[in-house]
Amino acid sequence: MKTNLIDFVEALSTDNLTAIKAARKTDVHCHSFLSTRRENAERWLGHSLTKPPLKMKGLGGMMEYIDTVLAPHLDHRQGFEFIAVSAIDDAIQDGVVILEMSFDIRLLKFYSDGLTELRAFIEMLVERYREKIDLRPELGFARECADDPKLMKSAHEAVELDLFQSMDMYSHEEACAPEAVQSLYAKAGTAGMKLKAHVGEFGGAEEVRRTVEVLDLDEVQHGIAAAESVEVMRWLSENQIQLNVCPTSNVMLDGVPDLASHPIRVLFDNGVPVTINTDDLMIFGQSVSEEYRNLYQAGVFSAEELDDIRRASLEVLD
Repeated sequence: MKTNLIDFVEALSTDNLTAIKAARKTDVHCHSFLSTRRENAERWLGHSLTKPPLKMKGLGGMMEYIDTVLAPHLDHRQGFEFIAVSAIDDAIQDGVVILEMSFDIRLLKFYSDGLTELRAFIEMLVERYREKIDLRPELGFARECADDPKLMKSAHEAVELDLFQSMDMYSHEEACAPEAVQSLYAKAGTAGMKLKAHVGEFGGAEEVRRTVEVLDLDEVQHGIAAAESVEVMRWLSENQIQLNVCPTSNVMLDGVPDLASHPIRVLFDNGVPVTINTDDLMIFGQSVSEEYRNLYQAGVFSAEELDDIRRASLEVLD
């Protein structure tokens, strides 16, 4: 496999997608239930699924698409387990060597034995693919779950399993303040888990900094609103808080108007560490390699800068 700098740079500049895929890369912002291509799900189901619109109105629009198009066919144990396996295969084919895939605590609804069965499935995945990819399971937690005592208890128990290497919180930012999950995050941090949360996908720059401070985050999922404040970007840079950005997701959910004006450029220029990721491949349809290619073709970064981002993401995780 070609991995030296000139190969990746030349691959981008000559639009050689096969060579782009051959380069080692990471995906550290990836949700297991939506992380394979829609076409793979269609083959498994034996019928087509309506394509998502090119522009959706934020998370509400995405959830409407999931609820009406995907969930009726895939929202069960067999569907989830197919997607998770297929997603790992997709990542391997795309040259991803480190995959931080989140498993939502609400997946417990598929397992009669709860965490015992879910843990066994995830451990099976890690072992099955050990020689091909470093799968690092992540505990996923939707903000709405903070009001559910049963799910909150399950999340605390999941932290104790010595299975999940990181934690992420997502969904509508207004659903709960970071203080509502402070004890859960403190427990996860004590357990040695990397701490992440979705913030600044649509909200403001100050909320990015506040959430990092309240939850003692190591990384931010999205965080693109930080580009609105030079002060917040300086703070993120000084504290080396990495933003795990998903460019196509931001465009399709109308967080930014188009790829050419994506604030990842501003963040990068202000010294904020950034990575490039998929988010939900089933909805946004772009692999990590394609995201690199898209950013290059949109003139957001040079090929050399993209290779610097790729290499830095690997160095941080190795």
